[in-house]
Amino acid sequence: MASAIIRRAFTSLLVIIGSLVLVFFILYLLPGDPVLAMLDGVSASPEAVQNLRQQLGLDKPLGIQFAHYFWDMIRGDFGKSLVNGDPVLPKIWEQLPSTVALTLASSLVSIVIGVLLGVLSAVHHNRFIDIIARIISLFGISTPTFWSGILLILIFSVQLHWFPAMGSDGFSTLVLPALALGFVTSGFIVRMVRNSMLDVIHEQFIVTLRSKGLPERIIMYRHALRNALIPAITMLGVQIGELLAGAVVIETVFSRQGVGRLLADAITAKDLPVVQGIILFTAVMYVLVNLLVDVSYSAIDPRVRRSA
Repeated sequence: MASAIIRRAFTSLLVIIGSLVLVFFILYLLPGDPVLAMLDGVSASPEAVQNLRQQLGLDKPLGIQFAHYFWDMIRGDFGKSLVNGDPVLPKIWEQLPSTVALTLASSLVSIVIGVLLGVLSAVHHNRFIDIIARIISLFGISTPTFWSGILLILIFSVQLHWFPAMGSDGFSTLVLPALALGFVTSGFIVRMVRNSMLDVIHEQFIVTLRSKGLPERIIMYRHALRNALIPAITMLGVQIGELLAGAVVIETVFSRQGVGRLLADAITAKDLPVVQGIILFTAVMYVLVNLLVDVSYSAIDPRVRRSA
């Protein structure tokens, strides 16, 4: 098992390096000049532009800039913001707790809704509950996060006054963003759990358990569900990336502090060090989550543990 984890960690490291390379070069292909943005390019003199470009090292060839940036990343130096000169890493750490809270809360929403509706849909196959669950799943998959966020604000903030529409202080400000973000990803989990449960229900060991007289509830929730969770956990690991990406939109809609909103502001200002630092940080988190997902397989399914 340890060797499998080491191989997976090495693959994850390659993914992180590849993400860093792609982001660095793609950002430099975008239109606009960060130096002109910092100096308010309309009134900046050519001498001031050239001096600032030299100070930031932006006058060097792109390959040399990347080599310097990559070496700084290895040393844990994410650089400084081109807008205000603040170090990038402390800015990310300052905004990280709010984004982590939103991601965990939305993951909990998607797991609860997805597993509950998926199991009910499979157990009551082709019945009324199954139809309702599939409609909810389709609605969740088809709904953009910004639209669901605005809809929740109109209903629960403007009309009912149950939750605040903006801010990031306290539990009450977390409810609506978590629902908006978690509901979208829950649709995929509903379908995955439903299909996995339907496949497991017809397996030979389920027939054997029924022939031994075990109650149907124990068969469904102790044996069938445990075997059906492997694909759902895989989907949840993939959806973590969707949640982190969706945090950019949700934090903007609900005016929340967080890494997503910091990224949106940095892209608008073409603050390349901040954008690169956030994307690298997000890639590391995404890879670590999927590594934990792979390790959790052995705890859920003994067949994976014996194979490893």
